[in-house]
Amino acid sequence: MKKYNVGILGATGAVGREMLKVLKERNFPINELRLLASERSVGKKIEYDGKEIEVKLACHEAFEGLDIVLGAASNPVAIEFKDDIVKAGAVFIDNSSAFRLDEDVPLVVPEINGDDVFKNKGVIANPNCSTIVTLMAVKGINKLSNIKGMTVSTYQATSGAGINGPIELYNQMGDLYQDYKNNGEVKVIDDKANPSVFQYQIAGNVIPHISSALDNGYTKEEMKMQNEGRKIMHLPELKVNCTCVRIPVVRSHSISVTVYTEKPLTVEEVRAQIAKEQGCKLYDDLANKEYPMPILTSDQDIVYVGRIRKDLVFDNGISLFCCGDQVRKGAATNAVQIALKLVGLDF
Repeated sequence: MKKYNVGILGATGAVGREMLKVLKERNFPINELRLLASERSVGKKIEYDGKEIEVKLACHEAFEGLDIVLGAASNPVAIEFKDDIVKAGAVFIDNSSAFRLDEDVPLVVPEINGDDVFKNKGVIANPNCSTIVTLMAVKGINKLSNIKGMTVSTYQATSGAGINGPIELYNQMGDLYQDYKNNGEVKVIDDKANPSVFQYQIAGNVIPHISSALDNGYTKEEMKMQNEGRKIMHLPELKVNCTCVRIPVVRSHSISVTVYTEKPLTVEEVRAQIAKEQGCKLYDDLANKEYPMPILTSDQDIVYVGRIRKDLVFDNGISLFCCGDQVRKGAATNAVQIALKLVGLDF
């Protein structure tokens, strides 16, 4: 089997470390593994496959000899090094949002539009985490009848904001617990919560605001579902009404979705189709309390789909609830799957 020289840009962050984990799990054929990060991480050693690999500086000359670079860094870093990676002859599989809507850059979820990887000109983009989880859940429905629109609400875990998100949640939960233990009541603690990662206290709260606001009253995060969904599913007229909410959960995003299809579908045929979709698990038995939850879907790659039912407003509507790990399938695993597809291996 041919082996490849693989680099990870942003190797010391949460997604970068998860990429390492997934590369090993998927037995990606690696000849050289090059870990790249900012100056403050240079010299650190990270274990991979029983060996310690020293982190090197991400600089313009760092990509020579690589075949694939997995990007787990911010937009500015991805933009800074994109041309160097392509010039070095490597394919850049980037998890940032910098190139997702670039016409020359495929935006790929391998189970949906895997063949788009072969249209790359040196860069392949990894979609937004909530977009991936949602589209994985509804891709089977689109096979039964083209999806014309979706109404979506995302319930996003604190780790979606980075490693400091759960830390802020845990710190605030400790304060809430002490208040309840000492006073016998649940108190609002925002005056002493000192939120820095989130706009407000996240413990005991939900925040219907993720990313920056746009002129149309939506946020950038909310518009990603429509803009990226159109490109991935090859549905240029797809319309999506999305609300994104941060919730006090550590890991795994949850999404409530109603899809509107060209023709009416029955719950039975939708359930049957989702049950056989790659990367999905039908988990849908309300009577026996079986439905997707973050606690079930964390630290694994399958998107759970349940609460499937007919929409009560539109005849062509189907509603469902899904959950998926945003660090794995929503980021690291999807990127590694793109790399596997690219080199002709089972993903």
